[in-house]
Amino acid sequence: MSSGHHHDPHPLRPTTKVLTEGYDPRLSVGSARPAVFRSSTYVFPSPEAAERSFDIATGRAQVAAGESTNLIYARFNHPNAQILEEQILNLEPGAHAALAFNSGMAAIMTSLLALLRPGQSVVYTVPIYGGTQHFIQDYLSKWGVTGIPVLSGRGDLLAGAIHSTKDLGAVLLETPANPTLVMTDIRQACKAAAARKLSPGEARPPVLVDNTLLGPTFQHPLSLGADLVVYSGTKYLSGFSDMLAGIVLAADPELIRKIRPARGLFGNILQPDECWMLGGRLPTVHLRMNRASKNAQRIAERLAQHPKLKRVLYPTLFTDPEQKRIFAEQCDFPGAMFSIELLGGKKAAFDFLRNLHIARNAVSLGGVETLACHPKTTTHSGFTEQESATAGITDGLVRVSIGIEHWRDLLEEFEQSLAAV
Repeated sequence: MSSGHHHDPHPLRPTTKVLTEGYDPRLSVGSARPAVFRSSTYVFPSPEAAERSFDIATGRAQVAAGESTNLIYARFNHPNAQILEEQILNLEPGAHAALAFNSGMAAIMTSLLALLRPGQSVVYTVPIYGGTQHFIQDYLSKWGVTGIPVLSGRGDLLAGAIHSTKDLGAVLLETPANPTLVMTDIRQACKAAAARKLSPGEARPPVLVDNTLLGPTFQHPLSLGADLVVYSGTKYLSGFSDMLAGIVLAADPELIRKIRPARGLFGNILQPDECWMLGGRLPTVHLRMNRASKNAQRIAERLAQHPKLKRVLYPTLFTDPEQKRIFAEQCDFPGAMFSIELLGGKKAAFDFLRNLHIARNAVSLGGVETLACHPKTTTHSGFTEQESATAGITDGLVRVSIGIEHWRDLLEEFEQSLAAV
Protein backbone atom coordinates (compact mmCIF):
# COMPACT_ATOMS: atom_id res chain seq x y z
CA MET A 1 0.00 0.00 0.00
CA SER A 2 3.00 2.24 0.23
CA SER A 3 5.78 3.38 -2.02
CA GLY A 4 9.36 2.89 -0.92
CA HIS A 5 11.70 5.78 -0.22
CA HIS A 6 13.97 6.58 -3.12
CA HIS A 7 17.35 8.23 -2.65
CA ASP A 8 17.22 11.43 -4.63
CA PRO A 9 20.24 13.68 -5.30
CA HIS A 10 17.93 16.59 -4.33
CA PRO A 11 16.13 15.37 -1.19
CA LEU A 12 12.77 17.01 -0.59
CA ARG A 13 12.03 18.85 2.64
CA PRO A 14 9.71 17.20 5.20
CA THR A 15 6.67 19.38 4.48
CA THR A 16 6.83 18.41 0.78
CA LYS A 17 7.74 14.77 1.34
CA VAL A 18 4.80 14.11 3.63
CA LEU A 19 2.45 15.01 0.75
CA THR A 20 4.29 13.11 -1.97
CA GLU A 21 5.95 10.03 -0.46
CA GLY A 22 4.73 7.03 1.50
CA TYR A 23 1.50 6.54 -0.45
CA ASP A 24 1.04 5.10 -3.94
CA PRO A 25 -2.33 5.99 -5.57
CA ARG A 26 -1.91 3.10 -8.03
CA LEU A 27 -2.40 0.65 -5.17
CA SER A 28 -5.70 2.33 -4.18
CA VAL A 29 -7.55 2.48 -7.52
CA GLY A 30 -5.95 5.85 -8.22
CA SER A 31 -7.45 7.78 -5.28
CA ALA A 32 -5.36 10.93 -4.72
CA ARG A 33 -5.56 10.56 -0.96
CA PRO A 34 -5.66 7.22 0.90
CA ALA A 35 -8.95 5.38 1.33
CA VAL A 36 -10.02 3.57 4.52
CA PHE A 37 -9.56 -0.20 4.49
CA ARG A 38 -11.82 -1.55 7.22
CA SER A 39 -11.30 -5.26 6.68
CA SER A 40 -10.27 -7.42 9.66
CA THR A 41 -8.85 -10.22 7.48
CA TYR A 42 -7.11 -10.46 4.11
CA VAL A 43 -7.37 -13.05 1.33
CA PHE A 44 -4.20 -14.91 0.33
CA PRO A 45 -3.35 -15.45 -3.36
CA SER A 46 -2.20 -19.01 -2.54
CA PRO A 47 -1.66 -21.39 0.40
CA GLU A 48 2.11 -20.96 -0.10
CA ALA A 49 1.71 -17.18 0.27
CA ALA A 50 -0.23 -17.74 3.51
CA GLU A 51 2.54 -19.95 4.88
CA ARG A 52 5.22 -17.41 3.93
CA SER A 53 3.22 -14.53 5.46
CA PHE A 54 2.90 -16.31 8.81
CA ASP A 55 6.60 -17.24 8.83
CA ILE A 56 7.46 -13.55 8.40
CA ALA A 57 4.80 -12.22 10.80
CA THR A 58 5.98 -14.51 13.62
CA GLY A 59 9.66 -13.72 13.07
CA ARG A 60 10.56 -17.23 11.87
CA ALA A 61 11.69 -15.73 8.55
CA GLN A 62 12.96 -12.34 7.37
CA VAL A 63 11.58 -10.37 4.44
CA ALA A 64 13.87 -10.77 1.46
CA ALA A 65 15.13 -7.69 -0.42
CA GLY A 66 12.40 -6.45 -2.77
CA GLU A 67 9.82 -8.91 -1.40
CA SER A 68 6.34 -7.57 -0.71
CA THR A 69 4.42 -9.57 1.87
CA ASN A 70 0.72 -10.33 2.02
CA LEU A 71 -1.48 -8.90 4.75
CA ILE A 72 -2.94 -11.46 7.16
CA TYR A 73 -5.17 -9.95 9.81
CA ALA A 74 -5.72 -6.39 11.04
CA ARG A 75 -4.36 -7.07 14.54
CA PHE A 76 -0.93 -7.61 12.95
CA ASN A 77 -1.09 -5.06 10.14
CA HIS A 78 -3.45 -3.37 7.72
CA PRO A 79 -3.11 -1.01 4.73
CA ASN A 80 -3.91 2.17 6.67
CA ALA A 81 -1.28 1.41 9.31
CA GLN A 82 1.27 0.73 6.57
CA ILE A 83 0.44 4.00 4.79
CA LEU A 84 0.60 6.02 8.04
CA GLU A 85 3.89 4.41 9.03
CA GLU A 86 5.40 5.25 5.63
CA GLN A 87 4.04 8.82 5.63
CA ILE A 88 5.27 9.69 9.12
CA LEU A 89 8.86 8.74 8.23
CA ASN A 90 8.87 11.87 6.07
CA LEU A 91 8.42 14.13 9.12
CA GLU A 92 11.04 12.50 11.37
CA PRO A 93 14.63 13.07 10.15
CA GLY A 94 16.72 9.91 10.46
CA ALA A 95 13.75 7.51 10.76
CA HIS A 96 13.70 4.36 8.63
CA ALA A 97 10.84 2.40 10.20
CA ALA A 98 7.76 3.15 12.31
CA LEU A 99 4.87 1.48 14.14
CA ALA A 100 1.41 2.90 14.89
CA PHE A 101 -0.30 2.18 18.22
CA ASN A 102 -3.72 2.97 19.66
CA SER A 103 -2.30 5.35 22.33
CA GLY A 104 0.97 6.91 23.43
CA MET A 105 1.03 4.63 26.49
CA ALA A 106 0.58 1.59 24.23
CA ALA A 107 3.62 2.75 22.23
CA ILE A 108 5.82 3.21 25.34
CA MET A 109 4.60 0.06 27.11
CA THR A 110 4.98 -2.22 24.09
CA SER A 111 8.44 -0.83 23.24
CA LEU A 112 9.75 -1.27 26.79
CA LEU A 113 8.26 -4.75 27.21
CA ALA A 114 9.78 -5.84 23.90
CA LEU A 115 13.24 -4.44 24.74
CA LEU A 116 13.56 -5.27 28.46
CA ARG A 117 13.70 -8.56 30.35
CA PRO A 118 13.47 -9.38 34.09
CA GLY A 119 16.63 -8.54 35.99
CA GLN A 120 17.41 -5.52 33.83
CA SER A 121 17.12 -1.83 34.70
CA VAL A 122 15.79 1.19 32.86
CA VAL A 123 17.24 4.65 33.55
CA TYR A 124 14.67 7.43 32.97
CA THR A 125 14.44 11.18 33.44
CA VAL A 126 12.01 12.84 35.88
CA PRO A 127 9.64 14.55 35.83
CA ILE A 128 8.22 12.37 33.08
CA TYR A 129 4.65 11.82 31.90
CA GLY A 130 2.73 10.42 34.89
CA GLY A 131 1.54 7.29 33.06
CA THR A 132 5.10 6.43 32.03
CA GLN A 133 6.37 6.77 35.60
CA HIS A 134 3.45 4.70 36.93
CA PHE A 135 4.19 1.96 34.34
CA ILE A 136 7.90 1.79 35.22
CA GLN A 137 7.60 2.10 39.01
CA ASP A 138 4.41 0.18 39.75
CA TYR A 139 4.13 -2.31 36.89
CA LEU A 140 7.55 -3.18 35.47
CA SER A 141 8.89 -3.47 39.04
CA LYS A 142 6.54 -6.45 39.63
CA TRP A 143 8.13 -8.20 36.64
CA GLY A 144 11.67 -7.75 37.93
CA VAL A 145 12.67 -4.63 35.98
CA THR A 146 14.19 -1.85 38.09
CA GLY A 147 13.45 1.79 37.25
CA ILE A 148 16.19 4.31 38.06
CA PRO A 149 14.90 7.91 38.01
CA VAL A 150 17.35 10.74 37.26
CA LEU A 151 16.52 14.44 37.53
CA SER A 152 16.03 16.10 34.11
CA GLY A 153 18.76 18.51 33.05
CA ARG A 154 21.39 16.87 35.27
CA GLY A 155 23.63 15.48 32.52
CA ASP A 156 26.27 14.53 35.10
CA LEU A 157 23.82 12.37 37.09
CA LEU A 158 22.37 10.86 33.91
CA ALA A 159 25.80 9.92 32.52
CA GLY A 160 26.72 8.49 35.93
CA ALA A 161 23.56 6.35 36.08
CA ILE A 162 24.05 5.11 32.50
CA HIS A 163 27.69 4.28 33.26
CA SER A 164 27.21 2.53 36.61
CA THR A 165 23.87 0.69 36.30
CA LYS A 166 24.38 -3.05 35.95
CA ASP A 167 22.48 -4.81 33.14
CA LEU A 168 20.99 -1.60 31.80
CA GLY A 169 18.27 -2.54 29.31
CA ALA A 170 17.18 0.90 28.09
CA VAL A 171 17.45 4.65 28.67
CA LEU A 172 14.24 6.69 28.41
CA LEU A 173 14.34 10.49 28.16
CA GLU A 174 11.46 12.93 28.00
CA THR A 175 12.73 16.32 26.95
CA PRO A 176 11.58 18.96 27.59
CA ALA A 177 10.27 17.52 30.87
CA ASN A 178 6.54 17.64 31.50
CA PRO A 179 5.45 20.08 33.05
CA THR A 180 8.63 21.98 34.06
CA LEU A 181 10.17 22.09 30.53
CA VAL A 182 13.62 21.24 31.90
CA MET A 183 15.74 19.96 29.01
CA THR A 184 17.99 16.92 28.85
CA ASP A 185 20.94 16.74 26.44
CA ILE A 186 20.03 13.89 24.07
CA ARG A 187 23.42 13.73 22.35
CA GLN A 188 25.23 13.55 25.70
CA ALA A 189 22.97 10.71 26.91
CA CYS A 190 23.54 8.77 23.66
CA LYS A 191 27.32 9.19 24.01
CA ALA A 192 27.14 7.89 27.59
CA ALA A 193 25.15 4.84 26.43
CA ALA A 194 27.66 4.18 23.63
CA ALA A 195 30.62 4.51 26.04
CA ARG A 196 29.42 1.79 28.45
CA LYS A 197 31.94 -0.96 29.14
CA LEU A 198 29.90 -3.95 28.04
CA SER A 199 30.35 -7.38 29.57
CA PRO A 200 30.39 -10.36 27.14
CA GLY A 201 26.95 -10.94 25.63
CA GLU A 202 25.63 -7.57 26.81
CA ALA A 203 24.23 -5.22 24.18
CA ARG A 204 24.47 -1.42 24.24
CA PRO A 205 21.25 -0.11 25.83
CA PRO A 206 18.94 1.61 23.33
CA VAL A 207 18.09 5.27 24.02
CA LEU A 208 14.38 6.11 23.69
CA VAL A 209 13.16 9.72 23.57
CA ASP A 210 9.57 10.76 24.23
CA ASN A 211 9.45 13.60 21.71
CA THR A 212 5.77 14.51 22.18
CA LEU A 213 6.30 18.12 23.35
CA LEU A 214 8.56 19.43 20.55
CA GLY A 215 8.57 16.80 17.82
CA PRO A 216 8.63 16.20 14.99
CA THR A 217 8.79 19.89 14.03
CA PHE A 218 11.24 21.45 16.50
CA GLN A 219 13.39 18.58 17.85
CA HIS A 220 14.95 15.61 16.04
CA PRO A 221 16.29 12.98 18.49
CA LEU A 222 17.31 10.38 15.88
CA SER A 223 19.63 12.96 14.29
CA LEU A 224 21.22 13.41 17.74
CA GLY A 225 21.95 9.69 18.15
CA ALA A 226 18.77 8.33 19.78
CA ASP A 227 17.63 4.85 18.76
CA LEU A 228 13.86 5.23 19.16
CA VAL A 229 11.47 8.17 19.19
CA VAL A 230 8.09 7.75 20.89
CA TYR A 231 5.02 9.96 20.46
CA SER A 232 1.65 10.38 21.96
CA GLY A 233 0.11 10.98 18.52
CA THR A 234 -2.95 12.16 20.45
CA LYS A 235 -1.17 15.51 20.91
CA TYR A 236 0.44 17.61 18.13
CA LEU A 237 0.43 14.91 15.44
CA SER A 238 -3.36 14.65 15.63
CA GLY A 239 -3.86 18.22 16.84
CA PHE A 240 -7.62 18.26 17.42
CA SER A 241 -8.08 16.55 20.81
CA ASP A 242 -10.42 13.98 19.26
CA MET A 243 -8.42 10.76 18.99
CA LEU A 244 -5.83 8.62 20.75
CA ALA A 245 -2.70 7.41 18.95
CA GLY A 246 0.91 6.42 19.59
CA ILE A 247 3.88 6.25 17.22
CA VAL A 248 7.32 4.67 17.57
CA LEU A 249 10.06 5.47 15.02
CA ALA A 250 13.55 4.03 14.74
CA ALA A 251 16.75 4.80 12.89
CA ASP A 252 17.42 1.04 12.61
CA PRO A 253 14.49 -1.05 11.23
CA GLU A 254 15.81 -4.00 13.29
CA LEU A 255 14.52 -2.32 16.48
CA ILE A 256 11.05 -1.98 14.96
CA ARG A 257 11.22 -5.67 13.96
CA LYS A 258 11.79 -6.49 17.66
CA ILE A 259 8.74 -4.49 18.78
CA ARG A 260 6.30 -5.45 15.99
CA PRO A 261 5.51 -9.02 17.23
CA ALA A 262 4.60 -7.65 20.68
CA ARG A 263 2.12 -5.24 19.07
CA GLY A 264 0.54 -8.15 17.19
CA LEU A 265 0.32 -10.15 20.41
CA PHE A 266 -1.16 -7.32 22.53
CA GLY A 267 -3.51 -6.16 19.75
CA ASN A 268 -2.79 -2.47 20.33
CA ILE A 269 -2.32 -1.43 16.69
CA LEU A 270 -4.07 1.82 15.68
CA GLN A 271 -7.41 1.10 13.97
CA PRO A 272 -7.85 1.81 10.22
CA ASP A 273 -10.13 4.85 10.67
CA GLU A 274 -7.75 6.52 13.12
CA CYS A 275 -4.74 5.74 10.91
CA TRP A 276 -6.57 7.35 8.00
CA MET A 277 -7.52 10.42 10.09
CA LEU A 278 -4.01 10.85 11.49
CA GLY A 279 -2.39 10.43 8.07
CA GLY A 280 -4.58 13.23 6.71
CA ARG A 281 -3.41 15.56 9.51
CA LEU A 282 0.33 15.02 9.13
CA PRO A 283 0.73 17.65 6.35
CA THR A 284 -0.51 20.37 8.74
CA VAL A 285 1.60 19.44 11.81
CA HIS A 286 4.30 22.03 10.88
CA LEU A 287 1.68 24.74 10.30
CA ARG A 288 -0.15 24.11 13.57
CA MET A 289 3.00 23.77 15.70
CA ASN A 290 4.62 26.89 14.23
CA ARG A 291 1.53 29.02 14.91
CA ALA A 292 1.08 27.63 18.43
CA SER A 293 4.79 28.14 19.23
CA LYS A 294 4.73 31.77 18.05
CA ASN A 295 1.61 32.37 20.16
CA ALA A 296 3.15 30.75 23.24
CA GLN A 297 6.40 32.69 22.96
CA ARG A 298 4.60 36.04 22.70
CA ILE A 299 2.37 35.25 25.70
CA ALA A 300 5.04 33.67 27.94
CA GLU A 301 7.49 36.53 27.41
CA ARG A 302 4.81 39.12 28.20
CA LEU A 303 3.73 37.29 31.37
CA ALA A 304 7.34 36.86 32.55
CA GLN A 305 7.36 39.98 34.73
CA HIS A 306 3.76 39.70 36.01
CA PRO A 307 3.56 40.69 39.70
CA LYS A 308 1.33 37.72 40.63
CA LEU A 309 3.68 35.15 39.11
CA LYS A 310 6.71 33.67 40.83
CA ARG A 311 8.11 32.48 37.48
CA VAL A 312 7.25 31.51 33.93
CA LEU A 313 8.81 28.27 32.69
CA TYR A 314 9.51 28.52 28.95
CA PRO A 315 12.63 27.80 26.85
CA THR A 316 13.29 31.42 25.76
CA LEU A 317 13.15 32.46 29.44
CA PHE A 318 15.78 29.97 30.68
CA THR A 319 18.42 31.59 32.90
CA ASP A 320 20.55 28.50 33.63
CA PRO A 321 23.53 28.52 31.19
CA GLU A 322 23.40 24.75 30.67
CA GLN A 323 19.67 24.83 29.89
CA LYS A 324 20.23 27.72 27.46
CA ARG A 325 22.99 25.74 25.74
CA ILE A 326 20.86 22.59 25.37
CA PHE A 327 17.94 24.60 23.99
CA ALA A 328 20.18 26.43 21.48
CA GLU A 329 21.87 23.22 20.28
CA GLN A 330 18.93 20.81 20.35
CA CYS A 331 15.73 22.68 19.43
CA ASP A 332 14.69 24.72 16.41
CA PHE A 333 11.89 26.63 18.21
CA PRO A 334 10.65 26.81 21.83
CA GLY A 335 7.27 25.12 21.31
CA ALA A 336 3.75 25.80 22.54
CA MET A 337 3.93 24.66 26.17
CA PHE A 338 4.69 26.83 29.17
CA SER A 339 4.03 26.63 32.90
CA ILE A 340 3.37 29.53 35.24
CA GLU A 341 3.88 29.44 38.99
CA LEU A 342 1.44 31.65 40.89
CA LEU A 343 2.59 33.28 44.13
CA GLY A 344 -0.59 32.34 46.01
CA GLY A 345 -0.13 28.55 45.79
CA LYS A 346 -2.96 26.12 45.09
CA LYS A 347 -5.80 28.58 45.82
CA ALA A 348 -4.36 31.13 43.39
CA ALA A 349 -3.82 28.44 40.75
CA PHE A 350 -7.42 27.21 41.11
CA ASP A 351 -8.78 30.79 40.98
CA PHE A 352 -6.78 31.42 37.82
CA LEU A 353 -8.15 28.27 36.15
CA ARG A 354 -11.70 29.05 37.33
CA ASN A 355 -11.67 32.38 35.47
CA LEU A 356 -10.58 31.02 32.07
CA HIS A 357 -13.14 30.88 29.25
CA ILE A 358 -11.24 30.81 25.95
CA ALA A 359 -8.67 28.43 27.41
CA ARG A 360 -10.21 25.19 28.67
CA ASN A 361 -9.40 23.66 32.05
CA ALA A 362 -8.47 20.21 30.77
CA VAL A 363 -5.52 17.84 30.75
CA SER A 364 -3.71 16.86 27.54
CA LEU A 365 -1.93 19.20 25.14
CA GLY A 366 -1.09 19.77 21.50
CA GLY A 367 -4.58 20.63 20.27
CA VAL A 368 -5.60 23.64 18.19
CA GLU A 369 -7.41 24.92 21.30
CA THR A 370 -5.65 26.24 24.42
CA LEU A 371 -5.76 23.96 27.47
CA ALA A 372 -4.63 24.61 31.05
CA CYS A 373 -4.39 22.33 34.08
CA HIS A 374 -2.98 22.04 37.61
CA PRO A 375 -0.36 19.23 37.31
CA LYS A 376 -0.01 18.55 41.04
CA THR A 377 -3.68 17.54 41.40
CA THR A 378 -4.19 16.06 37.91
CA THR A 379 -1.51 14.74 35.53
CA HIS A 380 1.14 14.33 38.24
CA SER A 381 -1.17 13.62 41.20
CA GLY A 382 0.39 10.17 41.58
CA PHE A 383 3.69 11.71 42.70
CA THR A 384 4.65 11.65 46.36
CA GLU A 385 5.28 15.01 48.06
CA GLN A 386 9.01 14.26 47.81
CA GLU A 387 8.81 13.46 44.07
CA SER A 388 6.82 16.65 43.45
CA ALA A 389 9.28 18.77 45.40
CA THR A 390 12.28 17.23 43.62
CA ALA A 391 10.66 17.70 40.20
CA GLY A 392 9.59 21.29 40.89
CA ILE A 393 5.86 20.55 40.62
CA THR A 394 4.53 23.01 43.17
CA ASP A 395 1.04 23.88 44.47
CA GLY A 396 1.04 27.11 42.45
CA LEU A 397 2.11 25.57 39.10
CA VAL A 398 -0.28 25.71 36.13
CA ARG A 399 0.62 24.04 32.82
CA VAL A 400 -0.62 25.70 29.64
CA SER A 401 -0.79 24.22 26.14
CA ILE A 402 -1.26 27.14 23.76
CA GLY A 403 -3.39 26.64 20.64
CA ILE A 404 -3.82 28.55 17.40
CA GLU A 405 -6.29 31.21 18.58
CA HIS A 406 -5.29 34.88 18.28
CA TRP A 407 -2.53 35.35 20.84
CA ARG A 408 -3.75 38.78 21.97
CA ASP A 409 -7.13 37.32 23.00
CA LEU A 410 -5.36 34.67 25.07
CA LEU A 411 -2.98 37.17 26.67
CA GLU A 412 -5.89 39.45 27.64
CA GLU A 413 -7.72 36.50 29.18
CA PHE A 414 -4.66 35.37 31.17
CA GLU A 415 -4.11 38.92 32.45
CA GLN A 416 -7.78 39.20 33.47
CA SER A 417 -7.65 35.80 35.21
CA LEU A 418 -4.49 36.83 37.09
CA ALA A 419 -6.16 40.10 38.09
CA ALA A 420 -9.08 38.12 39.53
CA VAL A 421 -6.78 35.97 41.70
